[in-house]
Amino acid sequence: MKRRHFIRSVSAASLGGFAVRGFGNPLLGPVFDRAAEDRVLVIVQLYGGNDGLNTVIPLDQYDALSVARSNVLIPEGAVLPLQGLPATGLHPVMGGMQQLWNDGKLTIVQGVGYPDPDFSHFRSTDIWETGANSDQLLDSGWTGRYLNLEYPNFPQGYPNATMPDPLAIRIGGPITIGLQHMGVAMGASIYNTEDPLNLTNNHFTDAVTADCKGSKLDFVRTVQQQTDLYGNVIQAAALPNCNLSTLYPTGNEPGAELARALKIVAQLICGGLKTRIYWVSIDGFDTHAQQVVQDDHTLGVHADLLKGLSDSIHAFQDDLHLLGLEDRVLGMTFSEFGRRIKSNGSGGTDHGTSAPMFLFGTKVLPGMLGQNPEIPANAGTGTNLAMQYDFRSVYAGVLRDWFCLAQGEVDTVMLDTYQPLALVDPAGCLNTSVHAANQGAGTSLLEVFPSPFTERTTVRFQSEGGRVLLAVYDGEGRTVRQLLNRDMPAGEHTLTAELDDLPAGVYYCRLQQGARQQVRSMMKVR
Repeated sequence: MKRRHFIRSVSAASLGGFAVRGFGNPLLGPVFDRAAEDRVLVIVQLYGGNDGLNTVIPLDQYDALSVARSNVLIPEGAVLPLQGLPATGLHPVMGGMQQLWNDGKLTIVQGVGYPDPDFSHFRSTDIWETGANSDQLLDSGWTGRYLNLEYPNFPQGYPNATMPDPLAIRIGGPITIGLQHMGVAMGASIYNTEDPLNLTNNHFTDAVTADCKGSKLDFVRTVQQQTDLYGNVIQAAALPNCNLSTLYPTGNEPGAELARALKIVAQLICGGLKTRIYWVSIDGFDTHAQQVVQDDHTLGVHADLLKGLSDSIHAFQDDLHLLGLEDRVLGMTFSEFGRRIKSNGSGGTDHGTSAPMFLFGTKVLPGMLGQNPEIPANAGTGTNLAMQYDFRSVYAGVLRDWFCLAQGEVDTVMLDTYQPLALVDPAGCLNTSVHAANQGAGTSLLEVFPSPFTERTTVRFQSEGGRVLLAVYDGEGRTVRQLLNRDMPAGEHTLTAELDDLPAGVYYCRLQQGARQQVRSMMKVR
């Protein structure tokens, strides 16, 4: 790891607390012979496209939801309340996430997506994992590029004294493109910790030829030998006394597989691995049909998935707390897209645009970023939720405030400039523990009037000074007009949006200025 990043990533307080807690627990004495101090990111991938409207429920839009999705809608009285947010609640099975919210360990980011969305599972997953634009193909993932920045030349010269452990670990599946860089897997894939990752059993003794074939063979052998070494250290780190929580789902309970993966993550962090990123997943969110039990919408396939997700993350956080490790770990969920506003005739929901993301841990800036999505009174089968935040701004915030990258380094990893969102307390990265970048939350920064309109409308917005982006999106999330992309002085501004060439329908105007981002619906008639 680069020295400057190490210095910025680890505060004296976190190091001191880690050592005291670790050695204070007699069960964990052997764990800290090679204790890791670096921050850890745990990514939880929700395969299939999660229905955000039945996950984080906008109670202030309940009447419109009742019209649009009556055959899947959660009963209003069953929704779990969120302290301080009377207009927003969680699915009734998400008691674990509700507890994290109450404990100040949960952040909800509303309306996360990307412009011009692709509704293919495979393509949209690639976009989320690589950080690409919808018309761009990349051969590296955003976490792969980050790890390459921190550990250049991998896999040559690894493992070594500075980094003896896998850079990343994928549990329960193959290495995704998100963890690759230029065709190189930047981590190891495991399904359990009981069997070593033994491919070679011993070192090769025959020489390789000094040509292209020999060079490639040497690379393959290097990777195989690394796999053996990494398998050994993973086995050694997976100590049985490194799971203290009794809350994990087991057996046939919803989320048992995800819980098993997160238990392994807790074991390996506790066991002293210096691994920076862990990647786990839960499948089944492609709920086109029979998403709920018709006699009880609080039950069904989606409910089981959300219960498993919520219970597993809550148990994992409890485990980290009992192990004295929770200040070192940040968790984040994502899914390749959300679902449509209007349900279908099969008791399910179809591929949509934006959806909420969760970040969890003791170092998140707790609360909800963004607003409840607006639900049109006449939502049709093609009506989608408006994007409030670009997912790459979430990644940029994690890179800046959790992994302590400078803005230029964030831009290098993300291959462009995306305004980082303030999601994590940057103490240890910056010289303050109070982040002011979420100013504007709960205040009106953007107005559109009149609405409805026929040919043009007026956009009024607030700027704090600096680059301002204003764009108009249609109901499918496609960019139909860029209104502004330049530096603006601080204060209130207005502009006229000439939209006479657009067909009638519902559109969304989106303001972006760093973490100050808001969206407003508008309707064109005739």
